Order: sequence, then structure tokens, then C-alpha cells
Amino acid sequence: AEAERADLVAGLGPEWAGLSLTMPLKEVALEVADEAAPLATTLGAANTLVRRSDGSWYADNTDAPGLVAALGEAVTAVGRVVILGAGGTARAALAAAARLGAGEVTVVARRAQAVAELQPVAAALGVVARHAPWPAADLVSAADLVFATVPKGVADALAADVRWRSEAVLLDAVYDPWPTPLAASALAAGAHVVSGLELLLAQAVGQFEAFTGVRAPVAAMREALFAARAG
Repeated sequence: AEAERADLVAGLGPEWAGLSLTMPLKEVALEVADEAAPLATTLGAANTLVRRSDGSWYADNTDAPGLVAALGEAVTAVGRVVILGAGGTARAALAAAARLGAGEVTVVARRAQAVAELQPVAAALGVVARHAPWPAADLVSAADLVFATVPKGVADALAADVRWRSEAVLLDAVYDPWPTPLAASALAAGAHVVSGLELLLAQAVGQFEAFTGVRAPVAAMREALFAARAG
């Protein structure tokens, strides 16, 4: 729990190389870190705490580069980008869009205030973030790249309304159950779909290398991940 994180981190011995954090600890991780990577500071969220040789803690964010790595060669040129949701993963999606060269992103969310809270992040990244009321199926249909960052079940109803184009790319952060109805509709239309498992793997590769200082065994990690998911 958030209230426990400071004592937990302070009580960890030198045998701890680092911590992998999920919500709701990504934002409070910055409070217990002695130093943070510029990206983590910009996003206001860190999914990684690394123990340094002097015992201090370094906060980093591997979600955003993980999104780019998960997309791989699926995205060669960025056109119209839509982000579904305005939570923590949406911040990483904004950073990924910026790294891919997007100058403008449409954030589809029920609450305009949630998108307003993303504006400082978007400004720091040099991206214009425009709000569109949920569900905006027409905007999703016209997008070249869609980041679905909402929890499982939230975007299911969109599956029947989006008219996917075969050249579109969907990265759905959900991986259980898989495929989601949204991903299944995109696959049926011939669109390129990247699952949340690929994101999980990509961000973990960055964490592994930060914790160990050696190159990650990506093939073995992928095999273990998908075997665990199948089991």
C-alpha cells in the first residue's frame, strides 16, 4: 500500500538490487528515491527503483521505452495517434508517442479533468494533447496508432463500433484475458495488434538490465513469460 512504501524501501538490505513497481506505487516511488531519471520526473511516475552501490535509490520509468520497443517495426511513421484512457499508463503512452515523432495526440477519456492533468506532461514532452469524450469510436477508426491504456473490460463495448483499417496499429495494454474484444476486432480487420504481454516483456527487459548491469536474455524471458501465461 502507498502508506507502507517508505518503511518497506528503508528496510531493504543491500542484497536488494531493485524493485519493480505497479500502480498505485508508480507516483509515490519518486518520493522515496534519492534521484530520478529525467523521464520519470517528466512523467511524474516511476515503475523501477534501482539500488545504487552507495545504498541510494534511483527511480526510473521503463514503461515508455517499453511501449516503443513493444511496437518494434510495426510503426514506421506516426500519423494520427489516439490514447484510450488518461491514467498512469497514458502518461507513458504520451512519452512513447513523442519518441515516435507525434506532435499531437488525442486522449479519449470520460473526464476532461483527467486529460487536463496530463497537460503538463504533454507540454514537457512537446506534444499537444487534445481531449475527446469517451468513446469516440470515429476517432479510433481514423487513427493510425491506438494505445489502449484502460483497465480490462472498459473498452470492450468499443469493439462493435470501431471500423479498423488494415494499416492501423493497436497496442492494448491488457493481456488477461487475451485477446480482448477490442484486440479481436482489430485482428479480424487485419490491423496489426500488439498485446500487453509484449509491453510487459519490453519494460521488464529494461528493468532486468538496470538491476543486473548485464544484457537481458530476451528470448528466455519471452519464453518463460508466455509459458507462464499459458499455464
